[in-house]
Amino acid sequence: MNEEQIKGNWATLKGKFHEAYGEFTDDELEKAKGDREQLVGLLQSKYGKAREEAEREFDKFFASV
Repeated sequence: MNEEQIKGNWATLKGKFHEAYGEFTDDELEKAKGDREQLVGLLQSKYGKAREEAEREFDKFFASV
C-alpha cells in the first residue's frame, strides 16, 4: 500500500494502526493523517526504535493491511 492509498483510507486504517500500536493517542493519529514521516517519528518516540527499524515496521504493517 503506497502513501497516497494510506492517506486516502486513513479513516479506516487508523483504527487498525491503533490496535497494533496502542500507545498512540487518537489525537496523535488524527494529526498524522496517514503521513509516513509523522507516523515513523511516532513509532520512534513511543517505542524507542531506531529510524530504520521504525521505517521497516511501518512498511511491513501497511503491506499487510
